[in-house]
Amino acid sequence: MGGRGRLSFFRRISRSLPHDTMLFLGGKEKTTLKEISELLGKETIDLYNTSENRGREKTYGLSYQKLGKELMSQDEIAVMDGGKCILQVRGVRPFLSDKYDITKHKRYKELSDYSAKNVFHVESYIKHQLRLRMEDEFVLYEVDGSGEEDAADGQ
Repeated sequence: MGGRGRLSFFRRISRSLPHDTMLFLGGKEKTTLKEISELLGKETIDLYNTSENRGREKTYGLSYQKLGKELMSQDEIAVMDGGKCILQVRGVRPFLSDKYDITKHKRYKELSDYSAKNVFHVESYIKHQLRLRMEDEFVLYEVDGSGEEDAADGQ
């Protein structure tokens, strides 16, 4: 899945976040890294250079430049600390934040990360069927959805 696809995927699954929110948890996909780097923008840095020339006479020079530098390059984002994430909410500059430690949550013991007995097996849930034994009693209702009998009874 390409970078744009992955970002839109995160936007779709994060229903608890506003629709114009982007949460980057980490990754190595090049187009995603490029998009995140562009999203973060640039900062302005001041660059001062001094020079000294020695000949018959010494001369000194000072030059000043303003340069733009990416806040985080693609390489820096790719090796970002695993405990960090980048969050952008509409109207707020993107920011680096700590990821939430789920082991601190009050219901952590209900997760499969805590115990394998908490794993939800979708396949077994879908395949679940009611099985009757010979000694079970039950009432069978047969329903005809055609509606023809109902129309005849109403005349």
